Amino acid sequence: MPQKEADLCSPLNISEGDILEAMSDIQGYLDISPGDFKEIFQFAYRHAVTRIMDSRKAADIMTKEVHCLESAMDLRQAATFLADKKISGAPVVDAEGKVVGVVSEKDFLAKMGVGKAASFMQIIAHCLNNKGCVATLLRNHSIGEIMTAPAITAGHDMTIGTISALFIDKRINRLPIVDGDGRPIGIVTRTDLVNSYCFSR
Repeated sequence: MPQKEADLCSPLNISEGDILEAMSDIQGYLDISPGDFKEIFQFAYRHAVTRIMDSRKAADIMTKEVHCLESAMDLRQAATFLADKKISGAPVVDAEGKVVGVVSEKDFLAKMGVGKAASFMQIIAHCLNNKGCVATLLRNHSIGEIMTAPAITAGHDMTIGTISALFIDKRINRLPIVDGDGRPIGIVTRTDLVNSYCFSR
Protein backbone atom coordinates (compact mmCIF):
# COMPACT_ATOMS: atom_id res chain seq x y z
CA MET A 1 0.00 0.00 0.00
CA PRO A 2 2.65 2.64 0.88
CA GLN A 3 4.50 1.87 -2.36
CA LYS A 4 1.28 2.20 -4.34
CA GLU A 5 0.59 5.58 -2.81
CA ALA A 6 4.10 6.74 -3.67
CA ASP A 7 3.85 5.72 -7.32
CA LEU A 8 2.81 8.29 -9.88
CA CYS A 9 -0.06 7.52 -12.22
CA SER A 10 1.02 6.39 -15.66
CA PRO A 11 -0.97 7.43 -18.76
CA LEU A 12 -4.06 5.42 -19.58
CA ASN A 13 -3.29 2.90 -22.32
CA ILE A 14 -5.80 3.53 -25.11
CA SER A 15 -5.99 0.45 -27.33
CA GLU A 16 -6.55 0.33 -31.09
CA GLY A 17 -9.95 -1.15 -30.34
CA ASP A 18 -10.81 1.87 -28.20
CA ILE A 19 -9.86 4.17 -31.08
CA LEU A 20 -11.86 2.18 -33.65
CA GLU A 21 -14.91 2.22 -31.37
CA ALA A 22 -14.45 5.94 -30.84
CA MET A 23 -14.26 6.56 -34.60
CA SER A 24 -17.47 4.61 -35.09
CA ASP A 25 -19.13 6.90 -32.54
CA ILE A 26 -18.48 9.92 -34.74
CA GLN A 27 -21.04 10.39 -37.50
CA GLY A 28 -20.09 11.33 -41.06
CA TYR A 29 -16.82 11.76 -42.93
CA LEU A 30 -13.66 12.12 -40.84
CA ASP A 31 -11.21 14.79 -41.89
CA ILE A 32 -8.51 14.42 -39.27
CA SER A 33 -8.13 17.97 -38.10
CA PRO A 34 -6.94 18.85 -34.57
CA GLY A 35 -10.59 19.20 -33.56
CA ASP A 36 -11.50 15.80 -34.98
CA PHE A 37 -8.49 14.18 -33.34
CA LYS A 38 -9.47 15.68 -29.99
CA GLU A 39 -12.99 14.35 -30.40
CA ILE A 40 -11.71 10.88 -31.31
CA PHE A 41 -9.36 10.95 -28.34
CA GLN A 42 -12.17 11.89 -25.95
CA PHE A 43 -14.35 9.04 -27.22
CA ALA A 44 -11.41 6.62 -27.14
CA TYR A 45 -10.52 7.66 -23.60
CA ARG A 46 -14.10 7.03 -22.52
CA HIS A 47 -14.04 3.57 -24.11
CA ALA A 48 -10.70 2.77 -22.46
CA VAL A 49 -11.97 3.77 -19.01
CA THR A 50 -15.12 1.68 -19.48
CA ARG A 51 -13.05 -1.29 -20.66
CA ILE A 52 -10.78 -1.11 -17.63
CA MET A 53 -13.67 -0.65 -15.18
CA ASP A 54 -15.47 -3.65 -16.63
CA SER A 55 -12.44 -5.92 -16.97
CA ARG A 56 -10.63 -5.38 -13.67
CA LYS A 57 -11.93 -7.08 -10.55
CA ALA A 58 -11.62 -6.67 -6.81
CA ALA A 59 -9.06 -9.48 -6.78
CA ASP A 60 -6.83 -7.41 -9.10
CA ILE A 61 -6.65 -4.32 -6.89
CA MET A 62 -7.36 -5.43 -3.32
CA THR A 63 -4.83 -5.41 -0.53
CA LYS A 64 -4.53 -9.04 0.50
CA GLU A 65 -3.17 -8.40 4.00
CA VAL A 66 -6.29 -7.52 5.96
CA HIS A 67 -5.95 -6.09 9.47
CA CYS A 68 -9.11 -7.11 11.32
CA LEU A 69 -10.51 -6.27 14.73
CA GLU A 70 -12.54 -8.62 16.90
CA SER A 71 -16.00 -7.48 17.94
CA ALA A 72 -15.23 -8.19 21.61
CA MET A 73 -12.02 -6.08 21.60
CA ASP A 74 -12.21 -3.04 23.87
CA LEU A 75 -11.87 0.38 22.26
CA ARG A 76 -8.55 1.17 23.95
CA GLN A 77 -6.97 -1.94 22.41
CA ALA A 78 -8.63 -1.24 19.06
CA ALA A 79 -7.46 2.37 18.90
CA THR A 80 -3.91 1.28 19.76
CA PHE A 81 -4.05 -1.42 17.08
CA LEU A 82 -5.26 0.99 14.38
CA ALA A 83 -2.66 3.57 15.39
CA ASP A 84 0.15 1.00 15.28
CA LYS A 85 -0.96 -0.19 11.81
CA LYS A 86 -1.33 3.43 10.63
CA ILE A 87 -4.84 2.79 9.33
CA SER A 88 -8.08 4.67 10.02
CA GLY A 89 -10.43 1.71 10.04
CA ALA A 90 -10.77 -2.04 9.63
CA PRO A 91 -13.25 -4.89 9.20
CA VAL A 92 -14.63 -6.44 12.38
CA VAL A 93 -14.88 -10.22 12.65
CA ASP A 94 -16.75 -12.51 15.02
CA ALA A 95 -15.41 -15.55 16.84
CA GLU A 96 -15.63 -17.58 13.62
CA GLY A 97 -13.60 -15.06 11.66
CA LYS A 98 -16.56 -13.83 9.60
CA VAL A 99 -16.92 -10.13 8.82
CA VAL A 100 -19.78 -8.71 10.88
CA GLY A 101 -19.05 -5.00 10.68
CA VAL A 102 -16.57 -2.25 9.90
CA VAL A 103 -15.16 0.33 12.28
CA SER A 104 -13.53 3.63 11.38
CA GLU A 105 -12.53 6.93 12.92
CA LYS A 106 -16.07 8.16 12.28
CA ASP A 107 -17.47 5.48 14.59
CA PHE A 108 -15.06 6.49 17.35
CA LEU A 109 -16.01 10.15 16.89
CA ALA A 110 -19.71 9.34 17.04
CA LYS A 111 -19.23 7.43 20.32
CA MET A 112 -17.29 10.40 21.71
CA GLY A 113 -20.31 12.58 21.00
CA VAL A 114 -18.51 15.05 18.73
CA GLY A 115 -20.14 13.93 15.48
CA LYS A 116 -18.79 11.83 12.63
CA ALA A 117 -17.66 14.91 10.72
CA ALA A 118 -15.61 16.38 13.56
CA SER A 119 -12.06 17.45 12.81
CA PHE A 120 -8.98 16.84 14.94
CA MET A 121 -8.90 20.53 15.94
CA GLN A 122 -12.55 20.43 17.02
CA ILE A 123 -11.69 17.56 19.36
CA ILE A 124 -8.70 19.47 20.76
CA ALA A 125 -10.84 22.59 21.23
CA HIS A 126 -13.50 20.55 23.03
CA CYS A 127 -10.92 18.99 25.36
CA LEU A 128 -9.32 22.36 26.15
CA ASN A 129 -12.64 24.11 26.78
CA ASN A 130 -14.15 21.40 28.97
CA LYS A 131 -13.08 19.35 31.93
CA GLY A 132 -11.53 16.10 30.86
CA CYS A 133 -11.34 14.73 27.34
CA VAL A 134 -14.14 13.30 25.23
CA ALA A 135 -11.93 10.30 24.48
CA THR A 136 -12.45 9.07 28.05
CA LEU A 137 -16.02 8.21 27.02
CA LEU A 138 -14.54 5.35 25.00
CA ARG A 139 -13.26 3.49 28.04
CA ASN A 140 -14.95 0.23 28.99
CA HIS A 141 -16.67 -0.13 25.63
CA SER A 142 -16.11 -2.69 22.90
CA ILE A 143 -15.78 -2.53 19.12
CA GLY A 144 -19.10 -4.35 18.79
CA GLU A 145 -20.84 -1.38 20.40
CA ILE A 146 -19.67 1.23 17.90
CA MET A 147 -19.03 -0.64 14.64
CA THR A 148 -21.12 -0.03 11.56
CA ALA A 149 -23.13 -3.18 10.93
CA PRO A 150 -24.00 -5.12 8.95
CA ALA A 151 -20.83 -4.74 6.95
CA ILE A 152 -20.95 -3.92 3.26
CA THR A 153 -18.78 -6.58 1.62
CA ALA A 154 -18.05 -7.89 -1.87
CA GLY A 155 -16.74 -10.96 -3.63
CA HIS A 156 -13.39 -11.14 -5.41
CA ASP A 157 -15.02 -10.90 -8.84
CA MET A 158 -16.82 -7.56 -8.40
CA THR A 159 -15.68 -5.09 -11.08
CA ILE A 160 -13.96 -1.87 -10.11
CA GLY A 161 -16.73 0.03 -11.85
CA THR A 162 -19.28 -1.52 -9.49
CA ILE A 163 -16.98 -0.96 -6.53
CA SER A 164 -16.60 2.70 -7.46
CA ALA A 165 -20.37 3.13 -7.63
CA LEU A 166 -20.74 1.35 -4.29
CA PHE A 167 -18.24 3.70 -2.62
CA ILE A 168 -20.19 6.71 -3.84
CA ASP A 169 -23.66 5.32 -3.13
CA LYS A 170 -22.89 3.98 0.36
CA ARG A 171 -20.37 6.72 1.26
CA ILE A 172 -17.75 4.22 2.39
CA ASN A 173 -13.96 4.37 2.36
CA ARG A 174 -13.16 0.67 2.53
CA LEU A 175 -14.75 -2.53 1.25
CA PRO A 176 -13.90 -5.92 2.78
CA ILE A 177 -13.56 -8.64 0.14
CA VAL A 178 -14.83 -11.95 1.48
CA ASP A 179 -14.97 -15.59 0.45
CA GLY A 180 -18.14 -17.66 0.21
CA ASP A 181 -18.24 -18.09 3.98
CA GLY A 182 -17.94 -14.38 4.72
CA ARG A 183 -14.32 -14.51 5.83
CA PRO A 184 -11.98 -11.71 4.68
CA ILE A 185 -9.56 -12.43 1.82
CA GLY A 186 -8.69 -8.81 1.05
CA ILE A 187 -9.80 -5.22 1.31
CA VAL A 188 -10.29 -2.43 -1.22
CA THR A 189 -9.80 1.12 0.01
CA ARG A 190 -10.31 4.41 -1.79
CA THR A 191 -6.54 4.50 -2.33
CA ASP A 192 -6.63 1.08 -4.02
CA LEU A 193 -9.51 2.25 -6.18
CA VAL A 194 -7.76 5.47 -7.24
CA ASN A 195 -4.56 3.58 -7.97
CA SER A 196 -6.49 1.11 -10.13
CA TYR A 197 -7.01 3.92 -12.65
CA CYS A 198 -3.36 4.95 -12.51
CA PHE A 199 -1.91 2.21 -14.65
CA SER A 200 -3.10 0.69 -17.86
CA ARG A 201 -4.11 -2.86 -18.64
